[in-house]
Amino acid sequence: MKTLDYLHLEAGAAGKVVVSLQQLLADFQVHYMNLRGFHWNIKGHGFFVLHTKFEELYDDAAEKVDQIAERILQLGGVPSNKFSEYLKVAKIAEVDHVSCGGEALEHILDTYGYLIGEERKALSVASQAGDEVTVSMLTDYLAEQEKMVWMLTAYAAGKSSCSGK
Repeated sequence: MKTLDYLHLEAGAAGKVVVSLQQLLADFQVHYMNLRGFHWNIKGHGFFVLHTKFEELYDDAAEKVDQIAERILQLGGVPSNKFSEYLKVAKIAEVDHVSCGGEALEHILDTYGYLIGEERKALSVASQAGDEVTVSMLTDYLAEQEKMVWMLTAYAAGKSSCSGK
């Protein structure tokens, strides 16, 4: 017996949701590591605020990675767990050696913009599949991320760019 046998979801439709979630899983894993790098390497004005915020953001990303992977399993898929596989499919690029708060915020905002678009696509696929649980999960992500975009944009509006790029 399979979990999907009890969920009253059509296997083909659930498979399409799994494909969308696999993409999000890869993207969130790269996003998570980028956030870790920002946390480790941030310097200058705003260090204390951003160092703490980046930790909060990577903890949130780690939680979402786990939720996405578990949802893939519930829908009969197998989540990838190799970073080499994530890098093959992720559309979020790895970022390295960013120590300027403004530059890090730019990367994060660009990433949220991308993730929000992908989550909307996955939400549509899940909705068509009648998968209200994935729809709910993604709707929660969107609400959190849209608020975070607003807050980060407001914070960044008061920051000057870093010198020495």
